[in-house]
Amino acid sequence: MAFFDLFKKKTPTEKLEDRLSHTQLTCTGCNTTRNALDLYNQFYICPQCGKYLTIGARERINLVVDQDSFQPWFDVVEESNPLGQSEYLKKLKTAREKSGNNEAVLVGRAKLGGVDVVIGACDANFMMGSMGRVMGERITKAFEEATRLRLPVFLFCCSGGARMQEGIISLMQMEKTAAAVKRHSKAGLFYCSILTDPTMGGVTASFAMLGDVILAEPGARVGFAGPRVIQQTMGQTLPAGFQTAEYLLEHGMVDDIVERRDLRYRLFYLAKVHTTRIAEVTATEGRVPSNRTNEHLAAEQKTPWEKIKLCRSRDRASTMDYIDLLFKHFYELHGDRYFGDDNAMIGGIAYFGAQPVTVIGELRGADMAESVKRNFGMPKPEGYRKALRLMKQAEKFRRPIITFINTPGAFCGVDAEQRGQGEAIARSIMEMSDLKVPVLCILIGEGGSGGALATAVGNKVWMLENSTYAILSPEGYSAILWKTEDRAEEAALIMKFTAQDLYELKVIDKIIPELGGANKQTVQRIADYMKQGIEEFLSEYRGMTKEQIRDDRYNRFRKF
Repeated sequence: MAFFDLFKKKTPTEKLEDRLSHTQLTCTGCNTTRNALDLYNQFYICPQCGKYLTIGARERINLVVDQDSFQPWFDVVEESNPLGQSEYLKKLKTAREKSGNNEAVLVGRAKLGGVDVVIGACDANFMMGSMGRVMGERITKAFEEATRLRLPVFLFCCSGGARMQEGIISLMQMEKTAAAVKRHSKAGLFYCSILTDPTMGGVTASFAMLGDVILAEPGARVGFAGPRVIQQTMGQTLPAGFQTAEYLLEHGMVDDIVERRDLRYRLFYLAKVHTTRIAEVTATEGRVPSNRTNEHLAAEQKTPWEKIKLCRSRDRASTMDYIDLLFKHFYELHGDRYFGDDNAMIGGIAYFGAQPVTVIGELRGADMAESVKRNFGMPKPEGYRKALRLMKQAEKFRRPIITFINTPGAFCGVDAEQRGQGEAIARSIMEMSDLKVPVLCILIGEGGSGGALATAVGNKVWMLENSTYAILSPEGYSAILWKTEDRAEEAALIMKFTAQDLYELKVIDKIIPELGGANKQTVQRIADYMKQGIEEFLSEYRGMTKEQIRDDRYNRFRKF
């Protein structure tokens, strides 16, 4: 997409270059001293040991925004000393001299790839980025102004927590900033927080963890209570890598870890995709004209048992295959924000032509190692909660949703039950029914029971011609009906789970031809065929109100 050509390596302004060229910085990892201008060109990553060096707020912002576009806001000296401590005023003076800033956060307006944004950065060189009243006030005002101007917000978070010298007034900043984030969110506006080292305490427990998308730098320490506090208070031994960005990604708390060299590109992408209004979808080349009707497809049947085996084949095209062929610039997002990141369920943002969309689907794995990693495509509660989080995000930003279903069913292990598998599926079904954006669901393989339905509540539901969609597996049906799995092939004959069966029952709206089999050899042609249908789907719902879109989906399922 042409607008990504705007992303270029940043070069410092003459003024900044002059200042940096006369400054020396020492790496805290290997103790080597280097010229600050050289380190700027290395994104403040030590070329000797690879350590991410601490960056001041102005340098943070200058590294990502368009040249000379940053305009600081509220950048005046203001003091707050609610406890009346004279020593605190001395600390503030020292912090100003050390950091070159007059508070622990810098906020303002800038451009990212030509997109107007509000951007801010906390400064670890100013009292470890601790949050007092002035810092809280600046962040709150920045969100209020962004709400008024209808601009997205990008905020680099770095803090030791609440500022002890301001007592309970510091604690009040947590509520104040969180409330401002909520008002900005209710206005349908985008907020991205970027967690840097360290992000702790009251900042973590307020604006830092409230982003629509939460990114983190590699190795950044992030947490509420510090490791020392946990060990001393609870006497617990902490696991390896505890409270690092990598630990948070594994446990579902952040969307992605982004190398500092790639941050400008990522922020630019997110700024662009979240300021694109409902666009006209561009015509897609390479369409496959087809005179095959659903009646023709009904006559081209394999046996139901053959279809099941075909769906379970490792050669069958996966969700990722269709994403690669149908969409551009897919950016996978991670985590349910509660427990973990389920590799059986993937989702993220992409472009279909000029239209931003949210894409979600199960992945079963192309080989045994990947199948184990992805739990053979059987999501756990955190998978459904991740999918629902992304769907609600799509609703907020008016993005159509496209889901690909290919799962034997929801995982039925003890740990899944302990974490509320039934509740997660029920909530996903309920919330999908009420979404106010168009939802297209495509069964590309096996659709097993409620685990499949959890992401298949669409305005339209399509199936590939050899896919299946059933109340449970033929093996399970046989075991319940005849107390043995040996009659699974017989069960398949009477279950009516093929695309042709379900089209006749009006459970699905369209059968997609596989053009010889949904494998690596034919997936390009199938995707080309899908493109035409997706364009027509988006066009059909573009003229509807939010309420009409929701009611259309409600009425679709109400008839059953």
